[in-house]
Amino acid sequence: MSKRLNGSSLFTGINAGISNSFSILSSQYTEGITRENLNKALTNTNVTNTAYGATFASYLTNNFNSVDVNHDGKISADEVQKLMNNIATQGLTRDQIISLGAANGMTNSLQETVLAHFDDIDTNHDGKVTSQEISQYGVNSKLEKQKTADKNRIVNNMSIFYGSDNSDKYEGSLLDYRYLDNES
Repeated sequence: MSKRLNGSSLFTGINAGISNSFSILSSQYTEGITRENLNKALTNTNVTNTAYGATFASYLTNNFNSVDVNHDGKISADEVQKLMNNIATQGLTRDQIISLGAANGMTNSLQETVLAHFDDIDTNHDGKVTSQEISQYGVNSKLEKQKTADKNRIVNNMSIFYGSDNSDKYEGSLLDYRYLDNES
């Protein structure tokens, strides 16, 4: 059985990071989270010394126009909530995983695994991975299939050697019940 990834932990971590960062930024810039304030936040130690602040401020700076959906020059709590809902329902892009994933407490190995297998995990090929797609993907699926094929090839060769001298036609042997994997 192949190991499964926990897609919900990735999304929960990123949403927690977004929420916590928005709170930190909102408390620092009571006049609103503007592009100018986000640039200030990148050098503000009250923001950069937090687990999420600098990473999220950088993400918002780079994606300001898409997050500020009403284009009033400020990012509101409603707009951040829409961002989190969008991520939860539509999934994460490669860039979002890279920029937001490291700061959310997700292990580097989980992030690296999702990124390394991104195209295989993204079953509908929309450029985003959802929690469900991540959870359904067996990390070792390709490796496990190859191991099963190799094991069956070895058993087949052993069975031919021990069970019959006719190498062109496999008829089976007593070894099959013990070693041959029926899933192939």
